[in-house]
Amino acid sequence: MDLATLIGLLGAFGMVLASMLMGGDVSMFYNAPSIMIVCGGTIMVVLMKFPLKATLGSFGVAAKAFKDKAQKPSEIIEQSINLANVARKEGLLGLESVEVDNEFLRNGIQLVVDGNDPVLVQKMLSKEISLSIERNEIGVNIFKAFGDVAPAMGMIGTLIGLVQMMSNMSDPASIGPAMAVALLTTFYGAIIANVLALPIADKLAHRSNEERLTKSMILEGISAIQEGLNPRMIEGLLNAYLPENQKYSADNKAA
Repeated sequence: MDLATLIGLLGAFGMVLASMLMGGDVSMFYNAPSIMIVCGGTIMVVLMKFPLKATLGSFGVAAKAFKDKAQKPSEIIEQSINLANVARKEGLLGLESVEVDNEFLRNGIQLVVDGNDPVLVQKMLSKEISLSIERNEIGVNIFKAFGDVAPAMGMIGTLIGLVQMMSNMSDPASIGPAMAVALLTTFYGAIIANVLALPIADKLAHRSNEERLTKSMILEGISAIQEGLNPRMIEGLLNAYLPENQKYSADNKAA
């Protein structure tokens, strides 16, 4: 579980709710026509932008924003070095007996054990990385679309409420409900965009970058193992992906 996402989401909603409670009855912030315009209208417009399957699938992708399953780069480097040591002692076929948790690394090692050409291994794994990043970008773009459309639908609802209010100025009883629609649609649109959609899009983009870095490191490690490079050389190659304060050191690990 990614505590940052969970704390941020609950904290943002909690502060909004607290301010509503401090101002009086929370029920005044409920308005069915406003919800219909913003929520229903936003979903319909996003469906116009993206295929139905992709839009529905984006809600599953959003779960990545609440999960922190990314393997630490230091663990990847350590495992790559261990695999390199096994390959130097037992040959590439010896890698088949090594248990590997990371699915992408496991698939790459299997390609190596099967005796595939290094160029083919590089091509297949690079293609898998590209397709994975493309799938992630679709989810990011859909949530960005939710963030763009929700305030716009809120503005449309505001205009509807103002028209209703202005056309019934002679009836004071109708001014209040019309004004509620006008204001609450803007409120709902701002909440959906700035508390939900856009933060989730940004976190998914961050997850995608993490995945790109992790898989690029793994690909580099697999290629180096297949070439028979020295484990120390592999450590240096993979450390190049990391900032100075995150670099792995076998000496420090042993100490």
